[in-house]
Amino acid sequence: MSKVAIIMGSISDMPVMQDAIDILKQFNVEVEVDIVSAHRTPEKLFDFSKNAHNRGISVIIAGAGGAAHLPGMVASMSPLPVIGVPVKSSNSIDGWDSVLSILQMPGGVPVATVALNGAKNAGILAAQIIGSHDKKVLDTILAYKEELKAAVNKAAEGLKK
Repeated sequence: MSKVAIIMGSISDMPVMQDAIDILKQFNVEVEVDIVSAHRTPEKLFDFSKNAHNRGISVIIAGAGGAAHLPGMVASMSPLPVIGVPVKSSNSIDGWDSVLSILQMPGGVPVATVALNGAKNAGILAAQIIGSHDKKVLDTILAYKEELKAAVNKAAEGLKK
């Protein structure tokens, strides 16, 4: 079974990152959650990044606010796909510093970046990556997309009444 690691730079990021945890559990994808600070625990960051693939991790979701170095640093050392979640934090400039820090990666070090506080989409994207080689997860995603479509159609019908 594929596993997604969800890491964040600080416990204060947990309310945002919880959305990724919740959606992945809904898709029956195993999740590992940890705090890994690029600035306060660099040794842990190096160990995590270099060894995640050896522990059965398939995709890494990294959430960070402010300077938001975590996703890029992980991507620089890991062979796994990394999805960055910019988090609007108390020391943030309306979140734009985090968005740009994660988005503007140099060539050769890609980080897929979702919207500010967009952890739910990060979880969905991680599940879609896993679903490309895991039929059970793919089927769950297909059912989820049908639910989204049904909700929109129901709302549209409600407007016509």
